[in-house]
Amino acid sequence: MRTALLADIHSNLEALEACLAHARREGVDRFAFLGDLLGYGADPGACLEIVAGLVQEGALAVRGNHDEACLGGVLPEMHFIARDAIYWTRERLGEAERAFIAGLPLTVGEADRLYAHASAERPQDWIYVVGTEEAARAFAATPARLVFVGHVHHPLLYFTTPAGTPRLFEPMPGVPLPLSDFRRWLVIAGAVGQPRDGNPAACYALHDHDAGTLTHFRVPYDVDQAARKILDAGLPEKLAWRLIVGE
Repeated sequence: MRTALLADIHSNLEALEACLAHARREGVDRFAFLGDLLGYGADPGACLEIVAGLVQEGALAVRGNHDEACLGGVLPEMHFIARDAIYWTRERLGEAERAFIAGLPLTVGEADRLYAHASAERPQDWIYVVGTEEAARAFAATPARLVFVGHVHHPLLYFTTPAGTPRLFEPMPGVPLPLSDFRRWLVIAGAVGQPRDGNPAACYALHDHDAGTLTHFRVPYDVDQAARKILDAGLPEKLAWRLIVGE
């Protein structure tokens, strides 16, 4: 089973379509969407339509904090630019879109794997895994050997030493990493729709269950088109600029 892990699409249709096409060329068997389908970008409806269709075909999907904000939650904690995008997105969601988002769980467990948007430690609190301390608490919150998340917008991995202490590893794009059965792994998939590691290329990860490997990919897409749509929609200019510079 080869699963493509896509997080933080953020209504970026061009990036989503590019990653899906790349994943299909890689021969994936299914998709897992790790939250924040919405927010920031100019194509919420089109992105939701694609994801909902794939969920009907067997894809996994969980809810993110921006998705929840579009239903009326967590807004006071967000930066004002993110709030502006949420207000804009709310006005463009119909009943069907809202029902789809509301029906998404915060986590999905599957054998030795857990899928979530933020940390497994209190998923409803949207905790960022930004260091080994947060990774340790995430591992402690679940028995899963493999934990797949988004939220951080950087492609990263944490693994446990024989003593159980988490260590950080920065993956190389396109290079499969063997996921040893003797360690636990917390995989941050990177951001499809709004990378923030200085690389504007879209990012997703591929978990090959049979081979026991994890590969992050960077996928070029039409950044200029996605940024232009943001400006044409009247969304904050900074959101367009962030796509171009990858920050």
